[in-house]
Amino acid sequence: KSFDISHFKIDWEAEKAICPEGKASTTWRHGIDGRGNKVISATFAKADCSRCPSLLQCTKAKSKRRYLTLRPRELHEALQQARKREQTEEFKEEYKRRAGVEGTISQGVRAFGLRRSRYVGIAKTHLQHLATAAAMNLERVADWLAGTDREKTRRSAFVRVMMPLAA
Repeated sequence: KSFDISHFKIDWEAEKAICPEGKASTTWRHGIDGRGNKVISATFAKADCSRCPSLLQCTKAKSKRRYLTLRPRELHEALQQARKREQTEEFKEEYKRRAGVEGTISQGVRAFGLRRSRYVGIAKTHLQHLATAAAMNLERVADWLAGTDREKTRRSAFVRVMMPLAA
């Protein structure tokens, strides 16, 4: 298993990152990433990394050294806390429901034009949503009666066109 950023200890006051083997980063630079976000780049010494017993778990970089890109402290800590929360059973149960709903919304948007309303006004738009939901349910019942299996993932139009050519 490889080392992700959670395996490193971050000393914000000393502006150092400590690797799982106990080596400290040699540089700590504040900068901006390609999307305009503030980031901190921490680099470890090539001399430390190249002879480290955990090198293959730590990096695949040709330079044989580890680079870390961190968000500013508040964002980094919030992100780490959110990642820990994702591992709880409570989150997983909550996400199961969300995943099912997202599939339904995706079908409504892609197959039934749910994103745009034909009508003006909340009452008429609500009526369109009810009719769309009924149509989606009818399609699912028809597929179930016909024994059609639902696809696990959506295939792009390009893949659907290319599939007959590959066979």
